[in-house]
Amino acid sequence: MNTILIISLFVVCLGFMSFGYYVSRGKISQSAFLVSDRNVNVFGLTFSLTASCFGIWILIGPAEASTWGGVGAVIGYAAGQSFVFLYFSKIGEKIRKILPNAKSLTEVIEKRYDQKVLKLILILTILYLYVYFCAEVTAISKVVNLILGTPLWLTAALTIISTLIYSLKGGLKISIITDKLQFWIIIIFLLIIFIILNQKIDFLSPSLITSKSSNLSIGFGGFTAGLTFFIAVFATNLFDQGIWQRVYASKNIEVLKKGFIAAFCIVLITILLLGLVGIYASLNGKIKDPSTIIFSLLVNKEYLLLNLVILILSLTLVLSSLDTLIASVSSLFVIHSNKFIKKKNINNFYITGGIILAGSAFYISSKGMSVLYLFLLADLLCCAAAIPIFYGFYNKKIKHHDVFKAIIFGITLGLFLFPSLDFSKSLLVGILFDKSMFPAIISNHLLFWSFAIALCSPIFLIIKR
Repeated sequence: MNTILIISLFVVCLGFMSFGYYVSRGKISQSAFLVSDRNVNVFGLTFSLTASCFGIWILIGPAEASTWGGVGAVIGYAAGQSFVFLYFSKIGEKIRKILPNAKSLTEVIEKRYDQKVLKLILILTILYLYVYFCAEVTAISKVVNLILGTPLWLTAALTIISTLIYSLKGGLKISIITDKLQFWIIIIFLLIIFIILNQKIDFLSPSLITSKSSNLSIGFGGFTAGLTFFIAVFATNLFDQGIWQRVYASKNIEVLKKGFIAAFCIVLITILLLGLVGIYASLNGKIKDPSTIIFSLLVNKEYLLLNLVILILSLTLVLSSLDTLIASVSSLFVIHSNKFIKKKNINNFYITGGIILAGSAFYISSKGMSVLYLFLLADLLCCAAAIPIFYGFYNKKIKHHDVFKAIIFGITLGLFLFPSLDFSKSLLVGILFDKSMFPAIISNHLLFWSFAIALCSPIFLIIKR
């Protein structure tokens, strides 16, 4: 059975690589590479947003979050990931009117602020995309290891190489084309998994909630967990270059609005359902590794077909998000590198940078760290920039230097409270100062306070008395 699954692993990766490379044959214009010639229709936008948004984290993040914060965390996660699409249907229209020929949010930031702010946002954006990349490869490596027992490094190398080959050649245009195929695979296979899970554990039963309501973390802990995930996911997605590329790739404003609203509905329902699976596992003591709850419930060596469905779905989810991440980082280099690097050095920079990024991502992914923890760390950095940057689009009186200082201030304070891997302490609480010096409402909810302070503290530096 393992032989069939291992062959399938290579067939899926190499199949998408071949398909992507085939459709990207010939010369790809810069407009096609960056914004798919600005001619994406409603269905293409909906399919692409959903497929690129749905990395393998959807099979890991919502369920794992439920083990931390119960129902509150699941609702917050679902709201943060989906409601941001509603906001994009509004802010996307405003940004396109401000700079209609742009290809990224960073170009709008460059026009509104100075080079110092631009460089900071570029660093934060690329860092977030890089961590997202590492987290996705880490996740698929752990999943394939669970199913097949293959070493983490093998899956990491296969997925990284297969997506790099076609994504670097075709950019956003090829990403959107492959997203259309990946969308249908993802939706059909998710429906199959939902049906199997519900038959196996009845996670949609009302009794799941009512019978053990006292264990669902609906109190302060659940509230803070939900709010933390909402802040983290919502604020970070505001800087996702993959989403901004699709804002500018939309044929017109009407397409933009309809596509983002449709994606909102699909994403919200899917994450809520997957979160319920995690809640079931929490309440019934079926958790071994929080990162692989859904796979632990489904994977069974006796059921080849089910394992094959899980493997293909997982690989498709990863490849659909990885090609978007690669296209996103590549687009930022294409748009901005001329300003910071001499033209004669650009090709060497691309090659060297690509090797370093891919190599380091491979190394990190092969270590099997907590996927959700990686996401949260990257999310914190972007949270500090959300209010200063976007409030400045509405308030022209805000000065460039105030925005820069506010972002650094928010990041610094947030990192002081950001919890360690075991969530028992932080740099401020437990390392620099003993935990006993802080009230339980702070020391027991470090993740919430780190995000709340990172998000809100910059306000004091950009709002004048």
